Amino acid sequence: MTTENKICFRHGMRDGSPIALGYFAVAFTLGIAARNAGLSAIQALIASALNNASAGEYAGFALIAAGSSYLEMAVMTLVVNARYLLMSCALSQKLKTATPLRHRMLIAYDVTDEIFGICVAQPGYLNPWYAYGAIAVAIPGWALGTFFGVIMGNVLPTRVVSALSVGLYGMFLAIIIPPARKNRVIAGVVAVGFAASYLVNRLPLFNGLSTGIKTIVLTASLALLAAVLFPADMVNSGEKSSSDNGDSEEVT
Repeated sequence: MTTENKICFRHGMRDGSPIALGYFAVAFTLGIAARNAGLSAIQALIASALNNASAGEYAGFALIAAGSSYLEMAVMTLVVNARYLLMSCALSQKLKTATPLRHRMLIAYDVTDEIFGICVAQPGYLNPWYAYGAIAVAIPGWALGTFFGVIMGNVLPTRVVSALSVGLYGMFLAIIIPPARKNRVIAGVVAVGFAASYLVNRLPLFNGLSTGIKTIVLTASLALLAAVLFPADMVNSGEKSSSDNGDSEEVT
């Protein structure tokens, strides 16, 4: 490793340390979900080490708990984590053309929202060792958080475990509420998603479908419908309109 690569690696570890702490806290509640799905602490540790994605991993644990098939789990993980395909395409533009395939594949192993953010913000071309430094602290934070979440879920009283189980839903609400408040289109899609999910799980017509199939069909259908009815330019204009309204209210 050259001196430049060592420096970039240390900088990546420095910038990735706050991410790792946040991952540990979020993954702790994910460990509760893994425990409820019947996974051991070691199994949850391996799952988080191989799939560093909150929504995708939670969907996987939910399907395990529901007894879904491997195919349903694979398709659901692909659908939920589809945004990382776009992030990877964008991040590839930050790499020099001569960057070997092995470096590209290793970086792609852990393209998360946060690591993508700090990597794409680097000035000029991205040195792969910067990403490795961030990944070196982020993955242990995520995996160990899940590991200890399972352990504490087996030790703590049932009431406490039930309370901690709500924490992951709080994280998802924290993800969707800010953009929904800024954009009425996103808020509408989220509301329709909640309503559709409730109806699909209540109506006898869909009783023959497994939980995995229901989630996959709903996710893909709503995403496609929103993309057709509300293209990116309409979403952006809606966000700008909401921002303008907010500014005018503050002035008043």
